[in-house]
Amino acid sequence: MKIIVIGNGMVGYKCCEKIRARTSPETTELIVFGEEPRPAYDRVHLTSWFDGKTADDLLLATPEWYAQNNIQLHLADPVIRIDRATKTVHSFKGVSAHYDYLIFATGSAAFVPPVPGIDKKGVFIYRTIEDLEMMKAFAPRARRGAVIGGGLLGLEAAKALLDLGIVDTHVIEFAPRLMPRQIDDKGSAMLQEKLQQLGLKVLTSRNTQAILGEEYITGLQFTDDTILPADILVISAGIKPRDELAKAAGLETGPRGGIVVNEQMQTADPCIYAIGECALYNNMIYGLVAPGYEMAEVAAAHIAGEMKAFTGFDMSTKLKLIGVDVASFGDPFTPAESCRSIMFEDKHKGIYKRIDITPDGKRLLGGILIGEAEDYNMLLQTAKNKLVLPSDPATLLMGPAREGATGAGLDALPDEALICSCESVSKGAICQAVTNGSETLEEVKKCTKAGTCCGGCTPMVKDIINATMKAQGKYIRNVICEHFAYSRQEMIDLVKIKALHSFDEVLDHYGHGEGCEICKPVIASILASLWNDMILQKGNDTAQDSNDRYLANIQKGGTYSVVPRIPGGEITPEKLIVIGQIGKKYHLYTKITGGQRIDLFGAHLVDLPKIWEELIAAGFESGHAYGKALRTVKSCVGSTWCRFGLHDSVSYAIRIEERYRGLRAPHKIKSAVSGCIRECAEAQSKDFGIIATEKGWSLYVCGNGGSKPQHAILLAADLDSDTCIRYIDRFLMFYIKTADPLTRTATWLNKLDGGIDYLRNVVVNDSLGIAAQLETEMQQLVDSYKCEWKEVVENPELRKRFSHFINAPEDKDPTVKFENLREQKKAADWK
Repeated sequence: MKIIVIGNGMVGYKCCEKIRARTSPETTELIVFGEEPRPAYDRVHLTSWFDGKTADDLLLATPEWYAQNNIQLHLADPVIRIDRATKTVHSFKGVSAHYDYLIFATGSAAFVPPVPGIDKKGVFIYRTIEDLEMMKAFAPRARRGAVIGGGLLGLEAAKALLDLGIVDTHVIEFAPRLMPRQIDDKGSAMLQEKLQQLGLKVLTSRNTQAILGEEYITGLQFTDDTILPADILVISAGIKPRDELAKAAGLETGPRGGIVVNEQMQTADPCIYAIGECALYNNMIYGLVAPGYEMAEVAAAHIAGEMKAFTGFDMSTKLKLIGVDVASFGDPFTPAESCRSIMFEDKHKGIYKRIDITPDGKRLLGGILIGEAEDYNMLLQTAKNKLVLPSDPATLLMGPAREGATGAGLDALPDEALICSCESVSKGAICQAVTNGSETLEEVKKCTKAGTCCGGCTPMVKDIINATMKAQGKYIRNVICEHFAYSRQEMIDLVKIKALHSFDEVLDHYGHGEGCEICKPVIASILASLWNDMILQKGNDTAQDSNDRYLANIQKGGTYSVVPRIPGGEITPEKLIVIGQIGKKYHLYTKITGGQRIDLFGAHLVDLPKIWEELIAAGFESGHAYGKALRTVKSCVGSTWCRFGLHDSVSYAIRIEERYRGLRAPHKIKSAVSGCIRECAEAQSKDFGIIATEKGWSLYVCGNGGSKPQHAILLAADLDSDTCIRYIDRFLMFYIKTADPLTRTATWLNKLDGGIDYLRNVVVNDSLGIAAQLETEMQQLVDSYKCEWKEVVENPELRKRFSHFINAPEDKDPTVKFENLREQKKAADWK
């Protein structure tokens, strides 16, 4: 049997996988024709390409996978003609192949509105990796950007422009609101406000009449005759099914496009199938990957003789658009006369939630979540499985955090509840996998494939794993990864007992295999928290995150940022001058951060030690902006200058920062000292914050800003300076010893049994009898502190790491020149 798949996108690849799961290479020949020059890649996470992921990182399968499964893969070779009479396809490169079954997985193309000037230079489509590469190459000449399309892809394209450094970017939407097919007016207004806070400008109810400029785009003219200046334009105004090949072959297509299919995904020709965004089922095009995967499953099953049918698909979705959660589930637009709506709106935090319930209040019909969507999975399952609602349905909007979701709600889900829509994995399948011995997320992923596509179901998959193990009476151990059968808390004690100082030593004693990107940073963090050794020595450099490895934050384009420590925000004019001189000398972009420091952007790897050397000579040291460590201790001007100040907040902030500088922890730590209750330093939004009172200092802990802000909670009040520091010593060391990897103090406290009362008993009342030990361990770290930048500057071996090539000269050699050998680029082309 010969099967040909036309299209090698995500759905085409999934179809190959489904077919090979049911057939053997000996009995079934599988041929794939792809239009793009690379194998199938993850288009869902396309914007991650701007975050540093390469095209290879996005691949769903390598060419070797196709070869191992005996699949003939023709890349950059689209099919151009189909002869249905002889069951033959003909490709662009002249390949002719016979088929018994043919599957269209041609997907969709971007809809390009017929606007005059659309062909000007600087106008791009947002669809493929090649599109992104062209955008990136053009971006340096653009200062003002525009995106036509305010839907999902349009907002992703806007993020791409921001990632390229085009901060003056407009989103243009023809409809009166953003994402008109997914969210309502209020949700759209909240989303628009959040996006504008992030720097995007939004124009709705705008119709583009012409693209201005001669050879290059200079702006857009709208039908109301207003003009928007723009140097780069990205078109993302929707999709149209790629059905032209099927239409030419005489297959039935819809009036607005799409290859007409039945419940088995068969076209008018029973030997030809269509799946994904090119398929029109029941007059609908499904523009998400999950229904495309389900179509692939149905088509593969039908070819193999199994009875499966596609009867439509739930279009609920959860997205993170430019850092903002957006989700809709069930029917988000239930007619008002058929439901009752419950809404929650917090304009301060940018949160909007709406659920629609049946008039009797017993069933959830659908809803919309903006700004906070942690409860999306449970709400979706509640709606899909028609679970009975609590007596007060409003509690669903103010519901418990996900960690508590393993209660009655999750238990009430039937085994057939579809948890992973992308891979069609039910709750029962996950429970069965756990029962059969797959007791970690990675094992369940490998066994069932749940959570391996978009990843949106991962939190619920974890909850089901834990709930199943608890039901079996098993103790749930939060192990680091497959290479270490211990939790972080257990590892920190084991490493201390054995006095291990390198990743390799820890792996030899307590792990197996080679380690991975999960366990290496965790072990490196533990070693740094225990011993405070130079982070690049003793073989620990390869275990670090990329930022730690080079003691600087990597930025777009491969350059680095340099952030010297400025304790308490206090700096002399002489030091300011030095920073300015360094910025000019190395052509660095400078910015004052929110934590009262100065960030220098655009440093090349080879220049880092030279920059540090000049900063150190001026009295600066590393600000640890690259590490999971203490970042800043912000301060107001306090009693020295402010008429409201009660104490000298600046001096105390400097004392605090110089004590805990370089302290490595499970996550970054921020602090602040306010000189009075007016709170100008914003101490209550920090991991630990200190506020002056008439009787001393009040200590607040476990607050943080970010995507989910949380106020710090009062731990102790009216403390003298030394007592306050002792409490901070205990608090920080207790956090370091007991928190999970990459857990901020706020989340750690939320999960801590007994909450703030328990923490207060441990830190203030010494209920565990470990206060002296915690203080001693902290003092050891304080006494062993060394500036990592200075260590590199003074160590020739460490300096060698900061070079692109091992044999690179110390200084740029003017005698070095490029020769054009074997069509290599000229020197000018490398700029």
